[in-house]
Amino acid sequence: MPSPHRVCRVSELPAGGRLIIELAGKSIGVFNVGGTYHALRNICPHQFAPLCEGKITGYAPHSAVGEYNWAAPGAIIRCPWHGWEFDITTGRSIFNPQRVRTQSIPVTVDVACAHAEDPTVETFPADADDEGWVVVHI
Repeated sequence: MPSPHRVCRVSELPAGGRLIIELAGKSIGVFNVGGTYHALRNICPHQFAPLCEGKITGYAPHSAVGEYNWAAPGAIIRCPWHGWEFDITTGRSIFNPQRVRTQSIPVTVDVACAHAEDPTVETFPADADDEGWVVVHI
C-alpha cells in the first residue's frame, strides 16, 4: 500500500511548474499540468538520465504530408540526455507508448489539512480547487 507524502502547498507548484524531490530513497518529479498534478520517477529508461530535469514541451504527432500539428503543450517531458519524450500525465513514451515508459506515481490534493498546524492529524484526500497540499503516494 503506497504511503502518502505531503510535498508542497498547491500555491507552491503553479501550472507549468515542477518540483524534484527525494522520497523513500527515490528521486521523483512532481508536475502541475494545467492544474492537475502528476508525478514521475526521475529516471529515463534509456540510459537512466534524470528525466524530470528535461524540457517541458509538447510534441508533433504523426500527420499527413505537409500538415504540421502541435499536441499536448506543457504535458511532455524531454530527456535532457538524448531527447526521448514522455507524457507527464501517464509516463508513456511518445515514440512507443505500449512498450516504453517511466514509472507514473499517484498524486492527490489534500484540502482537509490545508490549514492544519499538526501534521499528525488524520486527513483524507479530496479533489478541490481550494488551497491544500500536493500529496505523492509512494
